[in-house]
Amino acid sequence: MAGSADQVEPWEAGRFARIAQWWSRALGSDGYERHTVLLIGKSTLAATLAWVISANLLNAQSPAFAPFSAVLITQVTVYQSLVQSLRYVGAVVAGVAVQVALGFMVGPEVVTFALVALVALVIGRWPALGAQGSQVATAAFFAFSTYASATGYPEKITELGQIVLLVLIGSVVALVVNLSLFPPMRFRSAEYSVRTLAHALCDLLGDIHPVLSAGELEEESTQQWRTRAAQTGELISQARAGMRTAQESLYYNPRRLFRRHRGHTGFENYGAVLDALERALYQVASLTRSLHQWRDTETSYNYRAFVERYGTFLASIADNAHLLSALDEDHLADQAGELCRLAERAQGYRRQVTEQAERDGLPLADPARPYGVLVVEAIRLMEEFQHTSDVLRRYADK
Repeated sequence: MAGSADQVEPWEAGRFARIAQWWSRALGSDGYERHTVLLIGKSTLAATLAWVISANLLNAQSPAFAPFSAVLITQVTVYQSLVQSLRYVGAVVAGVAVQVALGFMVGPEVVTFALVALVALVIGRWPALGAQGSQVATAAFFAFSTYASATGYPEKITELGQIVLLVLIGSVVALVVNLSLFPPMRFRSAEYSVRTLAHALCDLLGDIHPVLSAGELEEESTQQWRTRAAQTGELISQARAGMRTAQESLYYNPRRLFRRHRGHTGFENYGAVLDALERALYQVASLTRSLHQWRDTETSYNYRAFVERYGTFLASIADNAHLLSALDEDHLADQAGELCRLAERAQGYRRQVTEQAERDGLPLADPARPYGVLVVEAIRLMEEFQHTSDVLRRYADK
């Protein structure tokens, strides 16, 4: 068909649209996409500067050590760059030192290489080196190759020393670039961590409360809720990692001195909210286990009204979680006020749950039935969200 060659396939148009959206987010907001672009740009600049210094200024025999080190040390935060540079330099120095000690005693023999590998791998297990422990063996192997190819002892010493020098150059260049060129301030990472857990909790409760409000309880549904609640552990770990990154972004960061960032001194309040949401997710997991273990042959008590009341209470908790899933520090005062109002409403529904259980004469003290556990979980859930609203209110009033 004429002109078909000029037409863009739908899958290609979709790919181009996604690429355009990615770059639009990178240019328009301080999020993951922009952080990725900045990290790649800073790594490229650091590697280039390290190469120019090592190859053009020093005329090093193996100039690639410097840019390799620069890329390895350019981390998301200044703090991580500093920590990893210290560990990396320590690992390289240890690896070269092992080669110097064994190489000059035994010589460039196969048995020497085996000893070097053995000692370097053992040292690499030292916890203080962290993720850079493997670099001990890498540096030792490169040092052995350099030692074996050099002709005289002065040249051997010079070449081995140059490896350490190049690693230091790459590390220092990476630190300077990361410190001076848009050092990241990850305040939004703390918000994102809270939003992630709140969104997961809101979604789970959003599936549970309509079923309970209708007075229905089927094994297939309760099994699905229990499985989903048990899978939130990975989300909690990711949220914790995001909070740590946000906290680390403050360490040794000169941007803290700027006026626009002086009001941010820490993440204790977001940390308290994250702790509360984590506990709430564990309590919902316990709640789903109790619902799943519900007796299908329960005929002694009329629990329909209790279940309906419980569904209404969980719906109110889901409203609290929904608000937290859109947490925004720029609008925190309004959100904190709304959260307090929602918490007060949920508190009323929580009291209705207890009153309904007592009115129907349900055996709250009987461990063989779930009524008591459900009431306790409702109280604990309410305590966490009341605590969350109080924390954010205090923070917003500062």
